[in-house]
Amino acid sequence: MGATFDLWKATKWTAFYVLVAFIVVVSVFPFYYAILTSFKSGTALFQINYWPTSFSLDNYWNVLNSGSFPRNLLNSIFVASVTVILALFLAITASFALARVRFRGRGLLLLTILGISMFPQMAVLAGLFEVIRALGIYNTPWALIFSYTIFTLPFTVWVLTTFMRDLPVEIEEAAIVDGATPWVIITRVFMPLMWPALVTTGILAFIGAWNEFLFALTFTSNNDTRTVPVAIALLSGSTQYEIPWGNIMAASVIVTVPLVILVLVFQRKIVSGLTAGGVKG
Repeated sequence: MGATFDLWKATKWTAFYVLVAFIVVVSVFPFYYAILTSFKSGTALFQINYWPTSFSLDNYWNVLNSGSFPRNLLNSIFVASVTVILALFLAITASFALARVRFRGRGLLLLTILGISMFPQMAVLAGLFEVIRALGIYNTPWALIFSYTIFTLPFTVWVLTTFMRDLPVEIEEAAIVDGATPWVIITRVFMPLMWPALVTTGILAFIGAWNEFLFALTFTSNNDTRTVPVAIALLSGSTQYEIPWGNIMAASVIVTVPLVILVLVFQRKIVSGLTAGGVKG
């Protein structure tokens, strides 16, 4: 009986690790193959190899020194960074009101905010385009910042509100007794305690703005204002029949590696921020 149980337990764990290995390979392989392809040039691009057989930086050199890709990279950094700053500023103040201020309809408002995040981008594209054109910010980075902030806020507000609800009320009461204003309570009392949630929402907002394609394609019309996802999609070869796979892979690696490093550095903060409020003590 004991041997049968041990065999079943070993089989179960073996199957589990095989499944985990399969998921990891399926998830990582596309990026791994993109890296391999980015170091190929000439006819080597059309040779299927799963191990490094050549090493050339020509594709990276072509991407960084031809066209407007460096400008597009700076545009993405600017747009994503400003989006994170605006989203966190608005979300912190909104979450304070939703978590600490009692008013009628607070729960319904929070559910409405969450429901807004379920709307697909395509459903609001036409209306948002008219708003952006009326504001006079079409074909500027502010058009992307405006639209990204709108779609980032619901998730950000929801996570920060959940996190702020779990903070002890006694801390806030002690600050009020000392004469602290609501702004001082938010910035001096709550924000130092909310770093896991701030890091989580900030990184996810940054990744969302960095990778967004539809709005970036619709609200910009020239290379000087486009971001990297659109720039990569519009990379072209020397003729209309040539697809520069090497340059596309090199550009994709350049864009993806910083995000991977960012997530690996802050992975513990991300996990703790996402699970905030999930367990009541």
